[in-house]
Parts: sequence; C-alpha cells; structure tokens
Amino acid sequence: MPDYEVQTTLLNAEGNSLSAEMKTFYEKQLIETAQPALVHDQFGTQYPIPKNGGKTIEFRKIDSLPKALTQLTEGVTPKGNKLNVSTVIAEVGQYGDFVPISDLLDLTAIDPMMVETTKRLAGQASRTLDTITREVLAAGTNKVFAPKSGGAAVELREDVTADCELTPRLIRLVAARLKRQNAPKIDDSYVAIIHPDIACDLMGNEEWIEAHKYAQPENIYFGEIGKLAGVRFVETTEAKIIGPGEIVEGLCRMKLRTAVNSTGSTTIDVEEEITSAQAAALAGRISGGETVKIYVGGKEATLTGATAGDAGAASLTVNAAVKDVAKGAVVCGTGAGRDGSAIYLTLVLGAGAYGVTTITGGGLEHIVKALGSGGTSDPLNQRATCGWKATKTAERLVEQYMVRIEHSSPTFAHEAVSN
Repeated sequence: MPDYEVQTTLLNAEGNSLSAEMKTFYEKQLIETAQPALVHDQFGTQYPIPKNGGKTIEFRKIDSLPKALTQLTEGVTPKGNKLNVSTVIAEVGQYGDFVPISDLLDLTAIDPMMVETTKRLAGQASRTLDTITREVLAAGTNKVFAPKSGGAAVELREDVTADCELTPRLIRLVAARLKRQNAPKIDDSYVAIIHPDIACDLMGNEEWIEAHKYAQPENIYFGEIGKLAGVRFVETTEAKIIGPGEIVEGLCRMKLRTAVNSTGSTTIDVEEEITSAQAAALAGRISGGETVKIYVGGKEATLTGATAGDAGAASLTVNAAVKDVAKGAVVCGTGAGRDGSAIYLTLVLGAGAYGVTTITGGGLEHIVKALGSGGTSDPLNQRATCGWKATKTAERLVEQYMVRIEHSSPTFAHEAVSN
C-alpha cells in the first residue's frame, strides 16, 4: 500500500493554525477512509519526487542480463557486461475538490459535520487517485480475451458475450504466460485485481481458497479475498468495467419493441421511455459532429435521432435499414459486447510492472478553512470549507509483467455499466 503523506491544514478566520490534536484527528479520518480503497496503487513500485523537484519524473527500466555461458579462463578477467537502462518520463498532475459547510459549524471542537464531510471527501479522493492508476494499467498492451463457453476464440472486444467468463483454466494460462515472460512474483504469487461481480462467479469453484483459510492469514493484502491457480485475488468495486455506450442520456441498453423483417427499417421502436430532454440531447450530440453508433440485435447502425415517447411509444432512427432482428432483441450502445454484455477487465500483475508516484509533502492534503477564511467573499462568516488536494501520476514500466484479461459475466453481463 502506498505510504501517502497526508497534511492537514486547518485555519481559523485569522489564518492561525488550530490544535495539533485536531489535525491528527482529521488526518486519521482521512487515512482510515481513503487507504483501503487505493487497491490499484498497492502493487506499484513507489517513486517519490522530492519536494521542489519539478513536475516530471523518470521511471527507470533495467533489462535482464543474458546468460553468461562462456567459461572463464584461469587468471583472466572477463570483459564484463553493462546494464541496459531505459527511462519512461511522466508528468505528475494535481487533483482536488472541496465542500462548503454552513455557518452552523463550530471549529472550536471536533464537529460531527466536519468528520462526515471529511469521510466523504476521503472516499472521493481515494477513488480518484485509484482510478488514475487503474486507467494507466487498463491501457496495457499485454491482453487476452476469454473464449466463449464452447471454446471458440475471441479476438475483438465487440465479440465478447456473456458466456466469455473468467475460469480457473484461463487464470492458469495467464499465470503461465507471466512465468514464461520471467515476470517476478509479488511476494509468493501473482496478484489479480478483480470486481466483486466476477469474484461471485469464481468463489463457488472447488479450486478457490478463501483468504482466511491461508496458512498465514495475517499476511494478506488490502481487499484480498482468496487464491486460485496460484494467483491471489484482491477485490474492489473500482476494477474496470466497460459497458455499452449511452444511446440517450442515462440509457445504454434498450429492447426492440417491434421486430424488423427482411425488408428492414430505419425506425427502431424501443420498449423504454425516451423523454424530450433525452431526444434533444441526442440531437445536440449528432449536430455537434458526434457519430453515435448502436447495435440492434448485434447489428451495427448509426443513429440519426430519436422520437420522444412514453414506454412503448418511443423510437430511434438510423441512417440505413436494419434487417432481420427479432422482437425483444437488445439495442445497445457500442464499446462493449454486441449483445449488450459489459466487459470486465481483470488485471494479473507481477512485481515491477508499473510505478506510481507522489510528491513528498503534496501527496494528499486535507484542507479545512473556518468561517470567515474567505475574506470579502464571505463577509458574514457564513461558510467554512473542507477539501482535499493531491499530486499523482502512474506509468506502466514492463508490459510483459502484467496481463489484462477481458471477459464478461454470465450473471451480471447485461446489467453492469461502465465505471
């Protein structure tokens, strides 16, 4: 787990620092809420940037040395070798948010409202920082698709269906790939970051070993739930899901109300309600130059608009006739499976696969300003604020030390959405 240095700044109306006890209390609230959610940072190599050390960092990659198979000659010093060191340069970014609190707040004592606000902000901060790392890892180039239940291979994301599930066999294959690529293990195993939906599918397998049944259950990671095929699994709701894109605002899946025959139709009648606001927003996206594509029963089409209506009276229009689709077929946005299946990304990691960094003294800052701290913008001392600020970046270092498995879920595929 990254050792984020948390600073708490508490100021009263005159700008004077408040007590050390209050600072310690609020820091504890922030850390206790934020740290467990930082799952994706947990297995990265830490690269701290010294304070005032600039906004960029060089992550160093050192290649393995080849085998030394030439016999030594007695008394003769060999030529020797040298390390091949390459660098990856990344730039840190700053993130943050705050919440105003009314003048009923009194900062002369630990206030329940401030505590609750701190907890909510800590949750937001941790999800934000975790997602920054997650998105970097999810863009890795070393990936595999889960095959269909009958064994048919899948090579494109849109061909993933609900039966392309994560299985013990696939996990073993991915672990074998990491071994072949000489990926070092993290402690004694490779580690997979997994969504609870997929954990639900896997945990009933007879090969699953629950974390509390380990020989040394005290040596577990934050979020660790079990082991299978020699891979330790860490669960988080922030494990990446790629759901279908939005058709209209708030809806990524619909159902075809009226079948289209072999003649075809450019009108796609749907069972769900489409409001005037949703239809207008879609029209704005299209007129603004966005190409909005959908799948109708697995067949790709391009939207040209929507007709608002109650459930059973709304429709979509497309630029070319869609043919031979049965009533009740899934109508969904693109980006995930053609049948509307969400794609789950399970990351299997070895040691040294990626690096994460924060600036010492600026990793995560908790900022509380009391009533009147706003100066002329708060002339009646009506508002206090509570906020956070953080500096962060992450970078993949060795692609072959991590594998992204793209798969779905027979249980949750048709309800999961992007996160």
